[in-house]
Amino acid sequence: MTFNRRSALGRIFAATVVTVAAWGVMPAMAQERWPAKPVRLVVPFSPGGSTDVVARMIGQKLSVLWGQPVIVENRAGAGGNLGADMVAKSPADGYTLLMASGSITINPHIYKNMPFDTRKDLAPITNVASGPMLLVVPDRAPVKSVKELITLAKETPGALNFGSAGVGSQVHLAGENFADAARIEIRHVPYRGEAVAYNDLIAGQIQMMVGNFAAASALLGPGRLRALAVTGKQRSEQLPDVPTVAESGLPGFENTGWFGFLAPAGTPQGILSKIQIDTAKVLAESDTKARLFVQGMTPVGNTPAEFSKAMDAESKQWATLVKNRNITTN
Repeated sequence: MTFNRRSALGRIFAATVVTVAAWGVMPAMAQERWPAKPVRLVVPFSPGGSTDVVARMIGQKLSVLWGQPVIVENRAGAGGNLGADMVAKSPADGYTLLMASGSITINPHIYKNMPFDTRKDLAPITNVASGPMLLVVPDRAPVKSVKELITLAKETPGALNFGSAGVGSQVHLAGENFADAARIEIRHVPYRGEAVAYNDLIAGQIQMMVGNFAAASALLGPGRLRALAVTGKQRSEQLPDVPTVAESGLPGFENTGWFGFLAPAGTPQGILSKIQIDTAKVLAESDTKARLFVQGMTPVGNTPAEFSKAMDAESKQWATLVKNRNITTN
């Protein structure tokens, strides 16, 4: 048999091209098959709070869409840093996600030694939902309005306490934001979760909170909590008789809470895009909108670039407030 060197080299070259092309296609194919196993969704706060409620609602919807379980895992601690750090250090394969809240833009300004870099170690995917927060006091409290609360705080500086889901949580900074706008001195009492804080608020152990709308509004009623104001630009359709903080004596005041998905930095863009697109599909469903509406929230579903820009803008806002209020973890 005659050996044809040119023909052999041609076959080798062709095989090499096919092999290289195959390796180039493999990541894309892997992304197309994602998810091929359960997805872990980390909530960096305790069960029962608003972050947890939204995560389980959207996670259940995505489970159906993906044909794979979305397992919600609560990792509370350090104002959300514990769970966020775990996600930041997880494999960048799309199988570990973070349900973040505003704390992700707050903590870098108040923790001296962050265990991760928010902008370098985490990739924004989409803002899932946002909405106003709710200023609440115990139903037994003597104050009936924001003006009365501010007057009481000024008459007894430092005597009133407000609770939060932990140092650096968006509930914490919402309370500080209100105090700064009202020019009052109130003391912060951090808890390991928003739900726990409400228990002490109802009991009168603390005097007020600016909480996430869903969690706070569910506790309104005789013997529990009274709503003094919402923190949005307009009154809430769910609580039309409750005024805004702005119309209650603090013109221009606004404080928005939000919840969104992030992933470990380096997660393939194709996977990030799929999560964002599929989340937007879920948020467009009428029953999802209805369930979020009941909780005082509006679906968002923006792109990673839009979400990232919004986070940067909010981070600058909190940096100023943290400096003005001298907020630290000490």
